[in-house]
Amino acid sequence: MQNGKIKALFVDFYGTIVHEDGEVIKKITDIIQKTGVAEDKSEIDSFWWKDFQTMFQNSYGDTFETQRALEEKSLEHTLAKFQSTADAKELSNLMFEHWVKPPIFEDSKEFFEKSPLPIYIVSNIDTDDINRAIEYHNLKPAGIFTSEDARAYKPRKELFELALKKTGLLPEEVIHIGDSLSSDVKGASALGIHTLWLNRFGKDVPDGVKSISSLLEIFK
Repeated sequence: MQNGKIKALFVDFYGTIVHEDGEVIKKITDIIQKTGVAEDKSEIDSFWWKDFQTMFQNSYGDTFETQRALEEKSLEHTLAKFQSTADAKELSNLMFEHWVKPPIFEDSKEFFEKSPLPIYIVSNIDTDDINRAIEYHNLKPAGIFTSEDARAYKPRKELFELALKKTGLLPEEVIHIGDSLSSDVKGASALGIHTLWLNRFGKDVPDGVKSISSLLEIFK
């Protein structure tokens, strides 16, 4: 981080600062398989993901719905598809128990402590849930901007625009760090924000994408 024009860091949260919900997803799909007619859990994963993504991508502005609402609806659709007798609200609650107390990556707290620049969280999540997660881990970001605040989800521009407006920063004065090539790298780059892809698991790096394998690499 040697660019003197950079005044702040925008950072994704789930998958970047704390772990995603992969283990909870496995538990939920296992319950749906055991209580329904799906032969393979991959069928459930595929249908659930596509259904959620369709609603997610169409949720903005006047049609915006929170993550909790979208997750519960997508679970209801998935349970109906596979004739499962499980309860959508109970399964959704399992997921959000994870969101408010997620395991944190080992480098995250040191990242907050060492950063010479203010760190702003920019996340596709409901405001109350991320506030609880940040309090749970005693993190001290300079600010928090959520999809619920912007009434739109990354990679759409509204959330990034809101963060820039509220901080008074220009796109070229910010680096956005995130683990998603589509939501974080593509979304932020579209507004001219510098990006770093957090590639913790050694995936192939696409041409033109700057990547780091640890949050602490940004200080080198």
